[in-house]
Formats: sequence, C-alpha cells, structure tokens
Amino acid sequence: MSESPRDLPPLAIVRLRLPLWLVAPLLVFTLLFGAGGGVLAGYFFSRPANCPESPEVCQEFTAFWETWKIAHDNFVDPKVIDPQQMTSGAINGMLDTLGDQGHTRYLSPREATAWDESLSGSFEGIGAYIDVRNGQTMIVSPIEGSPAEQAGIKPGDLILSVDGVSTEGWAVEQLSSKVRGPAGTTVVLNVRHVGAEASVDVTIKRAKVVVPSVSWRMLPDQVALVRLSSFDQNSGDQIKRALQEAKGKGARAIILDLRNNPGGLLGEAVNVASQFLPEGTTVLLEANRAGERQPTKTKSGGEALTMPLVVLVNHNSASSSEILSGALQDASRATLVGTSTYGTGTVLTPYHIAGGGRLLLGTQQWLTPAGRLIRGQGITPDEKIDLPINIEPLSPAEAGTLNAAQLRSSTDVQLVRALELASKAASR
Repeated sequence: MSESPRDLPPLAIVRLRLPLWLVAPLLVFTLLFGAGGGVLAGYFFSRPANCPESPEVCQEFTAFWETWKIAHDNFVDPKVIDPQQMTSGAINGMLDTLGDQGHTRYLSPREATAWDESLSGSFEGIGAYIDVRNGQTMIVSPIEGSPAEQAGIKPGDLILSVDGVSTEGWAVEQLSSKVRGPAGTTVVLNVRHVGAEASVDVTIKRAKVVVPSVSWRMLPDQVALVRLSSFDQNSGDQIKRALQEAKGKGARAIILDLRNNPGGLLGEAVNVASQFLPEGTTVLLEANRAGERQPTKTKSGGEALTMPLVVLVNHNSASSSEILSGALQDASRATLVGTSTYGTGTVLTPYHIAGGGRLLLGTQQWLTPAGRLIRGQGITPDEKIDLPINIEPLSPAEAGTLNAAQLRSSTDVQLVRALELASKAASR
C-alpha cells in the first residue's frame, strides 16, 4: 500500500470492529451522512422508512443512531469527535465483517483522491508503501530514491507514532492521511527498525514523488534483473521498454523481481504477463458470487516469450503480483524463488459514494489459470528461500555495481539463487 491506500495486502489489516448488531445500521448511516445530511432527530428512535432489510434488522438502525448520539454528546474528550473519521471507521468496521480486510474498504473523499493519484504514478508525500498488519502500522517498502529511502526508512520498519501521536489502533486510511502531505512540509515518524529493540525519530521532508514502476540492470552472465515495484498506469509499457533495452544489450535470461510489490491495476498485470506469455494464454480466472468463471487472456506482442525467466516473490508480494506469478507458474514459464505471497485475491470494483467517498468492493475473486485460490492462500514458490529479517533485497541499481563474485557472496540469498538458475538456463 502506498501512502494512499493501494491494492494491498494490502492483509491482516485491523480496523474498528463493531458488533454484528451494528452492521445493518451502518448502511443507512453511510447514505445519509455521505450525502451531507446531519443526524436527524427523527431517525434516532424510529425505523427508517426506506430500510431495505427485514423489520427485525431494520429495527437495529435505532440502536446505531442512539449509540451515535450518546457518544457524540457524552464522550469525555469532545476534541476527538471527528464525524468524518467516525464515518470512515464505522463503514470499514462493517466492511471488515466480510472477511476481505485490507482489500475491500471505504475511502474518505481525501483518501479517494490520494488513491487516484497514487495509481497515476506520482503523488506528494514521503514516498513509501505503508500498511497495517496484525494490528501494527508499518513500512512495506520505501520507493527507490524517495525522501523515505533517503531518510533511512527500511522495509518492515514499524511506525509507532506520527508527529508524536501513537499509531496504536489506527486503520491504514488514518495512517495514510497522517503520513501524506504537501511537498516541502515535514513529518516525524517514530520507527523501530527491523531487528532493533529501541525506536528512533526520523524526520522526513515530503516531496512530489514520481514513481517509475520498473527499473533494471544487467548482471553477470548477461542476466537482466528487472524490478517491478507496483502495477501502475503504463507499467506494461515500462516493462516492454525495459525488456527491449535488455535484449538490445545482449540479455540472455531475466530475473523479474516482484518482492514487496503491493499490486495495483489488474489491466497492467495482464499487460505485463503478455510480455512473457504467448497471445491467448489465460492469466487468471475471475469467479463471481454465483461461481461462474471468466478467463482473462494475454495480448499479442510479447518481448520475452522464450527467454529463460526466474521470478522473485516474498510475503509482501500481493494482489496483481500474485496474479502474474501464479500465471507464470501455472504455464511452467518461470521458476518462482522466495517465500509465499500474501494471499490477496479479490477483484475490486470502485463505487462512488455521495460526498466524494469511494467504496472499493471485492465483487469477484481471482483464481490462477489452473483454478488455484489466491485469497487467503497466496502463491507458493517453486524454491522456498527465506531472506533473513534484517536483510533487504538488493535493488537493480545496487546489484548492478557488483561483480559476479560479490553478487554470489551477497546477503540477498534469494537473488543469489535466482542468478544461479538464470545463469544456468542462459548457458544452455
């Protein structure tokens, strides 16, 4: 997840949990409050006239409005009563009961704008993919060359506070809204680096972050290391150009690095897959709520249809990363190296909500071409290799400066093994 919510693991995100008897009332609350209406007195103690559910369920709307009014009028600290945050928290609490936490979600108007910006490939902020996993706010990965990376932020760093305010209990949307900000402003993150016992304050000056989703370098034995950091607009075109450049410089094999890739646009996943798989190859199956399956297939014009391919994945590889790696694995097109992916497997359909909010709802789920379920399962690599918790993956820029001996003695053991496999395949 970037600083705006992404297709992430997005992923064990914990938000406000509400009792089941509050779920139905939130539907009407969303419509009324999102439309700009206040709390109407007539709704506090009577059943809404247009309630779409049964009388028994509709009666519970009264409980919600009564709870809202009591909290609004009597909570000990009135300064923390923020109707927009209460709205977002309530809606996301309802959505979390669907069991698609971190993927199906509601975005406030501000978050919806930030989400659109992030998928365009540029935004203002610190330049890092962030998330909430197992109740803990954290850095998934900094963007290469970003203010976050320059300030020493690392993948897996835990965010304990933002500008002195504890992040305990925060949802990813709240974390995103606090970390993002206009270029030129600063934010202070209190982080605990991976493997460290004590936390440190890190001051980061926000900037406009342009996010090229693809970078590459040539490694020994004419193996091209291509990193795809996210599936943004034009990622497919960027991959195509990178492959053309690599081939022009004599590449004989490819390592595609999808580690820490949180996902993104489904169409771009298909475009990327089309560079490695023949036209008409199934990339994924989309299953709807009735169980019907619809295949999505590759397009023509692939640049690397026969070149040996090794794919790197890890637990932070999610969503579109899993679609791509699963398709390549099912087609026996690539060897997957690393650790099992996250297990995000729903197709998000955006719905515009009155007032500028956005509902991202999982209306279908993804299956690999062979019918394997991704949601909650992830993709298991062909060769499972763990990277020590305090070791970061080498970027193409870093790996490109090392000779063969230095690379093979690198602490990035996943890349070391991928290079061995790719070099062997290239020599055949």
